[in-house]
Parts: sequence; structure tokens; C-alpha cells
Amino acid sequence: MTREIIESIKIVITTLLCSSLIMPFMKKVAFHVNAIDIPRKEENNRHIHKEKTAKFGAVGIFLSFLIGYMIFGTQSIQMNSILIGSFIVILTSIIDDINPIKAWQKLMGHVIAALVIILYGKITLNNVTAFGFSLEFGIFSYIITLLFIIACTNIINLIDGLDGLSGGICSIFFLTIGIIGLYQGRSGSLVMILTFVMLGSTLGFLLHNFYPATIFAGDGATFLGFIIAIISMLEFKGPALTSFFVPLLILAIPILDTLFAIIRRTLKGKPIFSADKEHLHHQLLGMNFSQRTTVLIIYVMDILFSIGTILYTIRKSDISAIIYIILFIIITWFVFRTTIISDKTKKSKKN
Repeated sequence: MTREIIESIKIVITTLLCSSLIMPFMKKVAFHVNAIDIPRKEENNRHIHKEKTAKFGAVGIFLSFLIGYMIFGTQSIQMNSILIGSFIVILTSIIDDINPIKAWQKLMGHVIAALVIILYGKITLNNVTAFGFSLEFGIFSYIITLLFIIACTNIINLIDGLDGLSGGICSIFFLTIGIIGLYQGRSGSLVMILTFVMLGSTLGFLLHNFYPATIFAGDGATFLGFIIAIISMLEFKGPALTSFFVPLLILAIPILDTLFAIIRRTLKGKPIFSADKEHLHHQLLGMNFSQRTTVLIIYVMDILFSIGTILYTIRKSDISAIIYIILFIIITWFVFRTTIISDKTKKSKKN
């Protein structure tokens, strides 16, 4: 186990250094091609940052990911499909960061990337197992896999609203999967190499993205979500593994934030893809927490979900259940205390 841990740390440190050294170059490239995030007041004052900021952070993560693969990875059809799909996703994001394209055009890029994974890489969701129950997807496995990849690809991008938020949440995900994989003796497998390469690459980006950020992931945050989807499917396919719901539990915070946004916008009669200023991080900022404190609070909640997930995986389900119950109470209180789903002020005025 010690040797496996040392090898994993070597991958993380190597890709972290690559990523952190690439980021200053990506800032210059972003400004050169005008891939810049400019604060705009007209969008319901959603933009929290005040300065022009480069967008190509995720491109730097992708380049570090490629370097990590060349050093530590091995060639396979599955890996080829991941490289091709990742390139399509990152290319789509580069185009959008330079000159914004329509939502359906981005979606088409994500669909093509997902189809490469499914049809060429043969990576699919065939079943899910949880709490002793198993559900086989059968002929629906392809469409379910497609929807899952597209959902994960976009979910990280949707929560990317504060310095260090998406990078930190993704880093926690990769670290948690890495710990579970090492515990299960899967060191050296494709999913573990992907996980630790991405952990180092994302941490290197986070050094430049944590408040006050000098570079953003941009629309390339979709690349992080895309890789998370693939790791989730690869990690939980073997007979010794626990459940496909494990990665979903690790991603509970971004999933819940997205779910609340869909409910909130539906109740208000707005399109579910419309932008607003009611996300989890906006609610915490509204409680007079600073940007840094807000991000750290979300980190802590996400880490608690990860700890509960690790304990669940190693058969400490009683302790993990306690953690989940505590988190459920906190989230329930938060929903009723804030406007993350509905506007409490309007209701009080009607009464």
C-alpha cells in the first residue's frame, strides 16, 4: 500500500507543477485572443468579480492532463476515446470563451464527445446498485449514459460562480475517488491514473484560481465535469465496488444547487437555463460572508459528504448515516431559511 501511495503522490505532484507553471502562459494567451471575463452589470448584477480576468484556466488543466497521461498513462481504446472526447469538449469551450456560441451548439459538441465515449470507448452505464437493490438498464443504457455524461459535463460549469469554487469541489471529488480506489487496491488502473492526474492538474489551477483569482476555468469547466462523468462510470463497474451512487454523493453540493435552481426557476415561470443570483454561494454571500469564507463553507460541506461516502464505502455505514442525517438537517434548514427555492420576502408581504 505504501508504494501505491507514493506512486499516486508522484502523479499528483508532477501534474500539479505542470498545471501551476502553465497557468501564467494561459493568462497571456487568453488576453491575446480576447478570452476574457469582463464584469457586466446588465446581467442582474450576477458578476461578483470587478476586474477583467482570463478564462483559459481549464485549457491549462487539459494541457497538464495530457502531459500527465503521456508520462503515466498507457494506451488503450478507452483512453483514446477519453482523449478524443476531452479534446472535443475543450475545443467547444475555447470557441465559446473567445466568441460566445449558442447553447444548442455547445450541446452538440457535448453530445458528440459523449457518443465517442459510448460508441468507440464502449464505456456505458449498464446498471446501478444501491442498498442491496440492483437496476439493469438493458437497451436504455446508451441513452442513460448519454444523459449522464451531458449532465455531469454541465453541472460543474453551472456552479462555477466564485473564485476557487469549481476547482475546489472537483479536487475534493478526485481526492475522494483516489482514497476509495487505493483502499480497494486499484492503484495503476486507468481510473486511478485519470483521478490522480486530474487531482494534480486541478490543484495547480486552484493555486491561481482561489480568491482573489487571476484566471477562471471559463466554459472549460465543462471539461472537468466530462472527466468526472467518465471517472464515475469507470470507478463503479467492478464486482468489488459499492455503488454508482457513491460519486453522486460526493457531488451532492453541485447536484443539489442545480436541482434547487431548476425548481426555483420553474416556480417563477422562468427558463431553467436562465441565469439568476440565487445559487448556494449567492445565499451565503447574502448572509454577509466574504467570498473566501463562502467558498470555505461550501468546501466543508462537500468534504463532509466525501467523508460520509468514504465511510459508506469501507462498510462504516452507521457513522456515514449519522453524517448524512446531519447534512440533511442543515440543508433542510438552509432551504427554509433562504430564497434558494422560493422568495420568502414576497410570501411574508402577502401574509
